[in-house]
Amino acid sequence: MNAGERVSGGGRKSAGSKPAAKKAKPRKDRGRGGSRGGGGGGLTGLIRSLVYWCVVLGIWGAIGVGGLVLYYGSRMPSATTWAIPDRPPNVKILAVSGDIIANRGATGGEALSLENMSPYIPQAVIAIEDRRFYSHFGVDPLGLARAMLTNVTTGRMVQGGSTITQQLAKNLFLSPERTLERKVQEVLLSVWLEQKYTKDQILAMYLNRVFFGSNAYGVEAASRRYFNKSARDVNLGEAALLAGLLKAPSRLSPARDPKAAEERAQVVLGAMREEGFITDSEIKTAMSQTPTKAKSFWSGAQYYVADMVMDQLPGMVGEISQDLIVDTTLDLNLEKKAEETLAESLDASGQKLDVSQAALVSIDGTGAIRALVGGRDYAESQFDRAVKARRQPGSAFKPFVYAAAMEIGRTPMSIRNDAPVRIGNWTPENYDQKYRGEVSLANALANSLNTIAAQLVMEVGPQNVIKLARRLGIESEMQSNASIALGTSEVSLVELTSAYAPFMNGGFKATPHVIRRISTADGTVLYENTYDNPPRVLDPAVVSEMNQMMVGVIDHGTGKAARLKGWQAAGKSGTTQSFRDALFVGFTSNLTTGVWFGNDDGKSMKKVTGGGLPAKAWHDFMTAAHEGLSPSPVFGTTGIQPTFDDNQAAPESVGDVISGTFGNGAADEFPQAPAASGQTAGAQDFDQPAQAANSGLTPPADVGETTGATRRTTLFDILTGG
Repeated sequence: MNAGERVSGGGRKSAGSKPAAKKAKPRKDRGRGGSRGGGGGGLTGLIRSLVYWCVVLGIWGAIGVGGLVLYYGSRMPSATTWAIPDRPPNVKILAVSGDIIANRGATGGEALSLENMSPYIPQAVIAIEDRRFYSHFGVDPLGLARAMLTNVTTGRMVQGGSTITQQLAKNLFLSPERTLERKVQEVLLSVWLEQKYTKDQILAMYLNRVFFGSNAYGVEAASRRYFNKSARDVNLGEAALLAGLLKAPSRLSPARDPKAAEERAQVVLGAMREEGFITDSEIKTAMSQTPTKAKSFWSGAQYYVADMVMDQLPGMVGEISQDLIVDTTLDLNLEKKAEETLAESLDASGQKLDVSQAALVSIDGTGAIRALVGGRDYAESQFDRAVKARRQPGSAFKPFVYAAAMEIGRTPMSIRNDAPVRIGNWTPENYDQKYRGEVSLANALANSLNTIAAQLVMEVGPQNVIKLARRLGIESEMQSNASIALGTSEVSLVELTSAYAPFMNGGFKATPHVIRRISTADGTVLYENTYDNPPRVLDPAVVSEMNQMMVGVIDHGTGKAARLKGWQAAGKSGTTQSFRDALFVGFTSNLTTGVWFGNDDGKSMKKVTGGGLPAKAWHDFMTAAHEGLSPSPVFGTTGIQPTFDDNQAAPESVGDVISGTFGNGAADEFPQAPAASGQTAGAQDFDQPAQAANSGLTPPADVGETTGATRRTTLFDILTGG
């Protein structure tokens, strides 16, 4: 009923009146006119109805959304208590040069401001993740609508509608579950973030916390993980690759699928061009760059040192609750040379000699670790064989036995009889199962004669040998029995190497250490080592005697493969039962270095001795390490005259030497084998008889080494020392 009908309907109170009859025609005309305009009126009414119901639905929708927001918002803590959670602390580990060794912590990298990172990184991320980042209020309705339309038309999830602010809110505060409640909370938190922080602050927080795959959180960690460089230095192509990872960090990681990562980077470059961040020529340059090949894990021997630092930190500063900077003693140049040396040795001889692993430690006279390699490849195995593995040192332990003998008055020229020896149930034999008769202690050490070492340990006493080894730096448990002479107690390579350092530095303790200083990001020093005033652990005279003998090991003994051109060096080789382990530990006046070769499963190598592969690797590393340095002699080896036991007269003539060497001495001048465990072994010049402890640990017959020299029988041999 239209308005005219309502009016005429009211006039029916005077039925049959003429005015009523006259108005019938106009009513018909209006009806005809209404009929002609019915199509237009119906369409208009339809539009009006649609608008009406849209408004109604919009109002009710707004009420519903408002209700949901109020409901889920009421389930959140009060906004006054909201705060950005602290970023997990990062530990920046520096080499002695100040170069970064590694960043450790939950994120794997330090936080950078936008000004300190490559400008390509924020540009690439904005272009591909949130083009209207600097114009929206935390939520981008246009971007959300576009994403919904794209996803509907394609029939699958192609684009996401979350802004960078929303992603940050999710990463900071919310769980990854996809629920309506979480989405509402995400929006509320995004608006709060936009009100509290500037756009640059929000972008910086996002870039320093977002996950880039391969356990890398933040652009600094990701840059070092994939490109081995700081985020300050990444180029356009690398920035595009990083931004491309955000869509699917694990699937697109260049360590997992380099091709997919590069394809995604091309998409990012196109988006950057559309936004006007870069030009076509810059894209061509980026595309021409060689794609970065990322390894499957953090790679490089320096990461063994980083692990060592992280193991020691809690004991020095307690719980790590803030960003720390750790200055270490590591020399990255020496570290690289050490890693290359071991890799080359294993590549050349590993398969042929059935040896799969190696380790190296190099320290200076203070005990500062200058190079440490814990294995063949950190990417393949993170187990540190230099620090955590404990193995028998074999004959490399003999210097501690000889040093203990020097402390009770023996000298390098003291004579002992290389002959069959029995100590309880133990009958040590030389490596070649030959005997040389009367020999000096210097000659016995040079040729690694097991029988002489066994005699000396009984003269000194196993417990006294252990005490001396402890003074010098051996901390592992050692068994107090005669077989300790041949290195049957297990030690780590780092403690064995550091225990040799007092011979290098003149008799002072060299506590192995890699951490020099620990400070906070603002420069507050929390720890600084105090190894600059070490205690004396050996008498200089004893050091001099030992160094003379160990120089002989390299000059004409089992360590000849370690000879250095232009440099005097001293050391000792070691090989364990069935060739399971082979070591060489030696020093110059500059560095003390220990090298180990073997297999993780204890499998025997093919007759690899300490004087073979380890001595050669030691030579190669030390040659590179001393390049460009001025040679200087080993401590106590210049201007020294040979001395003899207090009760042993110096030979007055060559004849005296000859007669003494050809074995005219009585057999009872040497330690006699005890009939049973617990008996004492006596010697003519034995000051304090020691108990021959026998715990049942019987050393292998082939632990020692020798050059294969026969007993001296000519005057030339005698005068030249063999």
